[in-house]
Amino acid sequence: MALKFYDLCGRDERLRFSPYCWRVRMALAHKGLEFATVAWRFLDKKALEFADYDKVPVLCDGDKVVTDSFEIMRYLDQAYPEAPVLGEGVSYQRVLMFKYFVERSVTPALFRIVGLDLLAAVHPDDRAYFRETREARFGCTLEEFSQPEQGKQQLKQVLAPVRDLLRESAFLDGDSPSGSDYLLFGSMMWAYVVSTQAIVETGDPVDEWFQRMLSVHDGVAGKALTVRDI
Repeated sequence: MALKFYDLCGRDERLRFSPYCWRVRMALAHKGLEFATVAWRFLDKKALEFADYDKVPVLCDGDKVVTDSFEIMRYLDQAYPEAPVLGEGVSYQRVLMFKYFVERSVTPALFRIVGLDLLAAVHPDDRAYFRETREARFGCTLEEFSQPEQGKQQLKQVLAPVRDLLRESAFLDGDSPSGSDYLLFGSMMWAYVVSTQAIVETGDPVDEWFQRMLSVHDGVAGKALTVRDI
């Protein structure tokens, strides 16, 4: 099997919650590609020295090593052009803009909701590192940054245009999911795996879309282990 995928794991090796790794998992499923997965933890930096990188996802395709989730998605389109994920030209520019929207608006709101759940999901040996690096980023403790209700209101506001689109379309990219869906789904799956909280209200078009996403590609995401299962 030529494709090898390095994926973040938590306190249970089967617990996979990285939003960036979920982007790649869904892109691989979209293209119907088989791959071997290597579980990786935050402090296992030496395992990625070959890639000159210190985080996941990392994809190895034979001798080719690709880092960064979006670059991996783009590589997959170039190396395996059937069933494109990001597309080219105008389509690529639009999904690139959506990437920035997810990373700068959606993901920060989600972290306010599930930050402490994330800490609990991380492997015990990695928790001090996780806390130290995140608190340095935010300039406060995780407990101070964690504001679930505020985060849910923030998320509801930033997802307003997404909600409107999903009232008219089953998926962000039309009748079937593609790049934009996987970018948002990666972040939503991140929260879903580590927390038992309801991130969006039942019946919300975003929640209905998320339930559909759990079942696409033979339910690859719906079969994932979550904290509910541990």
